[in-house]
Amino acid sequence: MSRTTSPPTRHRRAAALAGSALLAATALTVSSLSGTAAAQAEGTRAAAAKVDNPYAGAKVYVNPDWSAKAAAESGGSKISNQPTGVWMDRIAAINGTTGARGLRAHLDTALTQSGGSPMVVQLVIYDLPGRDCAALASNGELGPNDIDKYKTQFIDPIASILSESKYANSNLRIVTTIEIDSLPNLVTNTGGRPTATPQCDTMKNNGNYVKGVGYALNKLGAVGNVYNYVDAGHHGWIGWDDNFNATAQVIKQAATAEGSTVDKVAGIIVNTANYSALKENNYTINDNINGKSVRESKWVDWNRYVDELSFAQAFRQELVNVGLPSNIGALIDTSRNGWGGTARPAGPGAKTDVDTYVNGGRYDRRIHIGNWCNQSGAGLGERPKAAPASGIDAYVWMKPPGESDGSSSSIPNDEGKGFDQMCDPTYTGNPRNGNNKSGALPNAPLSGHWFSAQFQELLKNAYPAL
Repeated sequence: MSRTTSPPTRHRRAAALAGSALLAATALTVSSLSGTAAAQAEGTRAAAAKVDNPYAGAKVYVNPDWSAKAAAESGGSKISNQPTGVWMDRIAAINGTTGARGLRAHLDTALTQSGGSPMVVQLVIYDLPGRDCAALASNGELGPNDIDKYKTQFIDPIASILSESKYANSNLRIVTTIEIDSLPNLVTNTGGRPTATPQCDTMKNNGNYVKGVGYALNKLGAVGNVYNYVDAGHHGWIGWDDNFNATAQVIKQAATAEGSTVDKVAGIIVNTANYSALKENNYTINDNINGKSVRESKWVDWNRYVDELSFAQAFRQELVNVGLPSNIGALIDTSRNGWGGTARPAGPGAKTDVDTYVNGGRYDRRIHIGNWCNQSGAGLGERPKAAPASGIDAYVWMKPPGESDGSSSSIPNDEGKGFDQMCDPTYTGNPRNGNNKSGALPNAPLSGHWFSAQFQELLKNAYPAL
């Protein structure tokens, strides 16, 4: 998956931090109702009408396939009961692949886990035509013009399963993360920008990203207990002035394409499968060091945001401003953004100069904020929880910890997964990561495959610590 940045607009105006203080977090789970009949009645009521926040007062599905792999790792039992996303990343995933159950099997297992109480099932919808257009290698099975195949062989079968009475009229709340990385790529990696790619220009010109997302929102959102969350990148990608509103406009365009309406968008998700810190406590966008703004540092580089919480809250409001419903929420993927361990700064950096100050205090220890593949030094972040902050529906682990982002070298496969040099620790970079080294761990398997060394790294560097 491509996690790309874009050269910022070089405005030198002060910016106010858009974040708000963390609120007291609520637990994801709720007590079971007394009696089977009462439990089933509650489940039926949950399916009958949409709730404002699907995570509030609900359990969240624990994928037994991921849980077994986590539990088999040394120390893995500490987190193996956590809920994670189920990735529908190719057509074959709908009916199941070797070692991974299909969609119906997941939903059946979720019904059992729920015990009749409301339960969230998290699905990642990720198989657009020309997927990952800014990646250095193709990472999808569908070609740029395969929009009809995407509709009829991918979205329609998923919608059909979710529409079955057994699931649609149940206590399940289906949260769908819609096509990560797609719409932001249309803003940052097209039209003559230094980060533009021919593939992204193709996807902008043929309109299939917008059509595909709109179709998915329309078809899946027609199911009464489905909650669509559109991927909105992360602060180190969309936080600059020239990307912020433009991305909101593209999301609105997709939300009204192919018969969809803005009412079929429950919210956004940020930092999906990424590593950006949730909350940087040692510096803010308003700080000045020796007459220079933090925004002038090489790390921040004129961005208006320094972390995911402030970005998610501000971007959610921007979507409301451009016409999405006022009650939309936001999810933040915290599966790998903890940045704990011995490298975590205990306080602000020295005030020698603005770069020393920021680099000495930032939790995010990546070489460059554009690095996205199997990052060395990363740790588990905040555990999944509902309604942790204003405007935030939940912290989630949408990317299952321990599943690789991509292989460190080329590996022949029948999954449509190419080799991206950003997953090679020896790669020296490109404009989308400031021509820096990738920061990736060595010896990684194909994306989605189990990566034990990464899992152990995430445990070791977890914050809050395990």
